Amino acid sequence: MKQLSIKDIARIAGVVPSTVSFVINGKEKEMRISEEMAKKIRKIIKETGYVPNRSAASLRTGKTHVIGLIVEDISNRFFASLAKAIEDIAYQVGYRLVYCSTENDDKKGTELIRMLHKQVDGFIVTPTSGMKEEVLKLKKAKKPIVLLDRYFTDVDIPSVLVDNKEGIQSGVQLLAGKGYKKIAFIVTALEQMQMQDRLNAFKTSAKAHGLLFPELILELPFAAEEDAYEEGIKAFLKGHQEVDAIFFATNYLAIQGLKVLQELKWKIPSRVAVLSFDDHEIFKLYTPAITSISQPIAAIAREGIENLRLQMNAQKVPAVQELLLPSELIVRKSV
Repeated sequence: MKQLSIKDIARIAGVVPSTVSFVINGKEKEMRISEEMAKKIRKIIKETGYVPNRSAASLRTGKTHVIGLIVEDISNRFFASLAKAIEDIAYQVGYRLVYCSTENDDKKGTELIRMLHKQVDGFIVTPTSGMKEEVLKLKKAKKPIVLLDRYFTDVDIPSVLVDNKEGIQSGVQLLAGKGYKKIAFIVTALEQMQMQDRLNAFKTSAKAHGLLFPELILELPFAAEEDAYEEGIKAFLKGHQEVDAIFFATNYLAIQGLKVLQELKWKIPSRVAVLSFDDHEIFKLYTPAITSISQPIAAIAREGIENLRLQMNAQKVPAVQELLLPSELIVRKSV
């Protein structure tokens, strides 16, 4: 049986092939194709089982209609949710997504960019600190790229970020307002700017409230296995019995911390208050429910895709190179 072509679909729909192409690539609104016609074409495609020849289209146009998403760890709840949101939005505008994890390994991250360079039209990346050189090469080659969640201070590349400073300040203010005096801050010792921003914001905000105690800041070495943090948190808390509140810089640290608190029999919130940057489904189900600072995953995905599309379509990139999005403080029973 002869394989259907885009011309066959156009003939059945009573339109020119370019109209079908625009619908397939999610550009019907941009090209002012009516929703009625777009639905008709999609229905014909579904009923006939037509499969677009992406390889042929790529050779003809130089476009793959594929976006490369490189994150720290796709198994992490935040990055998994972010990847799903990006994938959904990308599909709506005619792009497919290929994603992979760096596991915070500079070499692996660099290799992933090189491997995908010719296979994707653009990149969305949460870079490791050692990927800076490779990211600069992408910019020099005029390869569309957007950074998410983290950035490089001296590199002029579009980035979509959560306002870490504002989020941390709101958390410290909540704890201080509730009367907690000995607040511990637990963070991973990464060079990545988002963790540095959270740590610096905690120091500044705690100091402003007269609550900064350097000995109550724990910087744990980054570990690929999330359960590797448990022993470090346990040793720290055993050595600092004065702690009456714990602010975790990210949700995977908080999850490990909750295990430690159960083992130490430190009740929440009567013995110690708990607050986490990054929400997690577990926090809603835990007893008591854990207060968190939630990142706007849908907005991050939407803004990242839109910025990348502007670059891929050779349009002007927005003047705001660093877009800061607000977080949301979700107060539950743990404080």
